[in-house]
Amino acid sequence: MLKLAIIFLVAGLVLGALGFGGIGGAFVGIAKILFFVALALFVIFLVLGLIAGKKVKNAIH
Repeated sequence: MLKLAIIFLVAGLVLGALGFGGIGGAFVGIAKILFFVALALFVIFLVLGLIAGKKVKNAIH
């Protein structure tokens, strides 16, 4: 998902530089949304991984 955000960002910047400001702005907006979704998923999975790691550690001891 982060890869898609980077692709949309680059495409938006290229389109903006070529004079297509409207569609370029839309691409940059999509890139921002995808970035924050990827960031939220990273935090969620990080917390879940820490919780699961503690349960495994406690089960071993």
